[in-house]
Amino acid sequence: MLMAKFFILLKTGLVGLCLAFVVASCATAPAASTVTRPQEPGWVTGGSHERFSNTTYLTAVGSGSSRSAAELDAFRHLVSTFGVSVQADVRLAEAYRRTGAVATHEIAFGQEIVLDAGMDNLIGAEIGDRWEGRGRGSSFALAVLHRERATQIYTEMIRANLEIIDNLTNISLTERNSLNGFSRYQFAAVIADMNTNYAAVLSVVGAPPVHGLRSGDDFRLSAQEIATAIPIGIHIRNDRAGRIQGAFATAFSDLGFRTGGTNPRYLLDVDVIIHPTDHPGARVIFKRMELTANLIDTTTGAVLLPFTFNVREGHATQSEAENRTFLVAEQRINNEYRDMLSNYLSQLIPQL
Repeated sequence: MLMAKFFILLKTGLVGLCLAFVVASCATAPAASTVTRPQEPGWVTGGSHERFSNTTYLTAVGSGSSRSAAELDAFRHLVSTFGVSVQADVRLAEAYRRTGAVATHEIAFGQEIVLDAGMDNLIGAEIGDRWEGRGRGSSFALAVLHRERATQIYTEMIRANLEIIDNLTNISLTERNSLNGFSRYQFAAVIADMNTNYAAVLSVVGAPPVHGLRSGDDFRLSAQEIATAIPIGIHIRNDRAGRIQGAFATAFSDLGFRTGGTNPRYLLDVDVIIHPTDHPGARVIFKRMELTANLIDTTTGAVLLPFTFNVREGHATQSEAENRTFLVAEQRINNEYRDMLSNYLSQLIPQL
């Protein structure tokens, strides 16, 4: 079972973070040297390099105010060559690296070059040459990727990913229409996104395509079909005008789930307890709420996701003190429960 927290660091907040793409591994390029020459070499301005021919290597030039800045710029230009724009859920992407999926691709994990948050890691791409000019801001670097080696690596990675996707989605209808099935298809979508990235590499280096690829959106659509097939019931005691129910329903709908229905497979059971405070003569009246919400699998009775908090608010009148208590409770649910549920779903990814 692919364990977890795969459900980016490719979303938000992070999520906005991008699983840009992992560049090929272990190219056997000659060692790079830093040379200050009186005249800039031809590769700096886009010409060919005597050691890294275009027929054997994919190359990209970067520049900057320092050697490290030039190298980073070169790697960025190398990534941009592939024209990849697929973004994946960050937590799922991290899970992919931390679980068995990574072990499958052990062949591709050589040197690792860590870039900034918007780039992700480049693995195996190398700096083939550098040139330091005399003026400030005139450092240059040449990033190189061996075409034949990249073909081998990315073809193998795509095929391994296709096997993982098949293991994730080749399940019974009962298992498919469950929270576990939903998570499996979300995970498959991220791996399919990675295959899209890898296929872009193969296209640019001139390798033959790997057949049988599907887009991540295909699996996301299946995940949403699963979500609508397993509505989640919500039962709340001591609500006020459906305020707490509405907050929880929004958290589920944000992830694509429907709420309601009869005899649901999953039930959110919520207790809302209001404790009055009695301070005769006090200018401020306080109300305290204790809320406990348990997501239950009704087929087994197991509590899947407990959620609890308490809040306390005051006002000159009892009714407004209670109103403010419910308002703060709604805000807590809106701010916390969706992410908590999403994180729980990410932990359902199996170890394959």
